[in-house]
Amino acid sequence: MTTPVLAGWTVGITAARRREELGGALERRGARVVYGPAIRIVPLADDTRLLAATERCLAAPLDLTVATTGIGFRGWLDAAETWGLAEPLTAALARSTILARGPKVRGAVRAGGLREAWSPESESSAEVLAHLLANHELAGRRVAVQLHGEPLRELVDTLRDSGADVIEVPVYRWEPPEDEQPLLRLVESVAAGAVDALTFTSAPAAVNFLRTADGLGRGEDVRAALRGPVLCAAVGPVTGAPLQAAGLPVVQPERFRLGALVREVVEQLPRRATVLTLAGHRVELRGQAAVVDDDLVPLAGSAMAMLRALAADPGRVLGRGALGQALPGGAGDGHAVEVAVGRLRTALGDPAIVQTVVKRGYRLNLD
Repeated sequence: MTTPVLAGWTVGITAARRREELGGALERRGARVVYGPAIRIVPLADDTRLLAATERCLAAPLDLTVATTGIGFRGWLDAAETWGLAEPLTAALARSTILARGPKVRGAVRAGGLREAWSPESESSAEVLAHLLANHELAGRRVAVQLHGEPLRELVDTLRDSGADVIEVPVYRWEPPEDEQPLLRLVESVAAGAVDALTFTSAPAAVNFLRTADGLGRGEDVRAALRGPVLCAAVGPVTGAPLQAAGLPVVQPERFRLGALVREVVEQLPRRATVLTLAGHRVELRGQAAVVDDDLVPLAGSAMAMLRALAADPGRVLGRGALGQALPGGAGDGHAVEVAVGRLRTALGDPAIVQTVVKRGYRLNLD
């Protein structure tokens, strides 16, 4: 059987919403998934801030409505339904000029029986703001801005500086997770290089993940891992922005969808594998395992550390001192190295893959 494309790789998931969908898609391709939600979503029907913002929208006529996300706009209408405010809210929105930030939002607006007056194709808040400034008199106008977890400070502050009465509508508000232990474990795993890819589906999750790492004193280790061995993948540019602001390289799909994010990980992670021909065997080093002649070989931490160290310069002899530094903790003695190499040989199935060079150390038997 062909080894699944992500077998041997470990992927961390920071998402709260749809995390099972994302994790299931990755697991079906062979990945080991580690969950560490970086945020939680405040239930809409229980969100007193959303209800208060909705009542403000109904207190006087709205002039402009900015809808920023499809799921957020639909969620707002659904929440209004549970409060018995769906009809008055829909009527108030219909009397206003609606600007929809992108195609998905347009669909949600129309599904609610409403019609947008303008929408950019770029899904850019900056373009929406530029359109408002260029085409609308804002002083004294009442403007509802539907948010989706992000404060959109530049948009809101600029509108207020222009004299508008802005009502922020916080749909799907994010807060830190109630149980932080999975997140703390994921942070430690990233810092230790025990995770091969880390996925983000919202900007608040990215912000809180880095903030949590800093709070643990692991911020620099996490950033170093995300600049090096750990692939950092975001669902789109808005999500990736806080990561890029922190100087981290981010991969993202062309289409900002969950399925596209999975495909991006499937495409990017295998590129990081090292493939060698050793003692007549095809050996592929993946994140937390090896594939020997198409057989997946999970490796314990010390054995994997030996293989990575030897594969960094295949064919070169490494002494016990250098290999001891490569062991977890970095202080393995000669006996610990011998034990780790023995376990590596046993796991790989052919002792000839790792050669002993008398009085010098070990090397890979590179063809």
